[in-house]
Amino acid sequence: MTYYLGIDGGGSKTTCAVGNEKSNLATASAGPSNIVRVGESRARKSLHDAITQACAAANIDPRQIDHACIGVAGAAREETAHAVRKIVADLIPTKIEVVGDMEIALEAAFGEGPGIIVIAGTGSIAYGRDAQGRTARAGGWGFAVSDEGSGHWIGRAAAANLFRAIDNGEIAGKAAAEGSPLFRALSAAWNLHSIDELVRSANSDPDFAALFPAVLAAADAGDARSRRVLAQAGEELAQLAGVVLRRLFRDPHATLLSIPLAMAGGVFRHAGTVREAFQKAICTANPEAHLNPEVVEPVRGALRRARKAGREHREGNEFE
Repeated sequence: MTYYLGIDGGGSKTTCAVGNEKSNLATASAGPSNIVRVGESRARKSLHDAITQACAAANIDPRQIDHACIGVAGAAREETAHAVRKIVADLIPTKIEVVGDMEIALEAAFGEGPGIIVIAGTGSIAYGRDAQGRTARAGGWGFAVSDEGSGHWIGRAAAANLFRAIDNGEIAGKAAAEGSPLFRALSAAWNLHSIDELVRSANSDPDFAALFPAVLAAADAGDARSRRVLAQAGEELAQLAGVVLRRLFRDPHATLLSIPLAMAGGVFRHAGTVREAFQKAICTANPEAHLNPEVVEPVRGALRRARKAGREHREGNEFE
């Protein structure tokens, strides 16, 4: 029996899928494995945990894996791809392909066909391919300067909106702010007790993406500021998709009348307000876009690429 392995290594979690030629056998998740964000030591633990758990659930040894494909942010940098490949090779002594997370998401959504995938997780990016195989991207330049609409962006924007409400007099001072649903949610996430502590934490290079669940909770509790932040996130993500759409599908070479569009990532999966705002903005500005309402699982694209690499390898050996 031939076995394959695919991994989606993100800034918040790592998902590993194991399958044979026809079936997906098991899936497991572990902690974050974005080396740039969490460092090589933590990424190693997350990748190893996800691999060993998925293989155990599939009742196979990792050494039985024939081909593997790992999708991670920053894979275009050779040092990142090399570090990830070396970590995974500790468990899987076989051919390991390391590609960008946007590539496995595009594969999961459209196979080898044209379309645009918008990923909103800890970070964000829009990536597309046209019928001629040309590709384009927008966003994804890192949380300090980009990643619009991502979990990090949402957490930071929520804190900024709370401070702005105090400045504008919408909230009558720090004491009133500390009683607001948004502050209560943010302070619980970061274990804080005052606006002053929130100010200090927000300016000490924190993990703003950790605030995303808190913003969702505040929005669900009826907090208008949180809902506005989530709606703006959807609009920001739609703008990223629009950039790619214009670059690939609105030129003399474009042949598609209906442009396939898909979503991936935890922000889309868990935040209905983001999805709704994204869909509304996309349909208004780009009526030719056809949005898949389901949120794509990029790890399926990684597993599909691993299977494809295995078949190509076997076919190549047949002609030698």
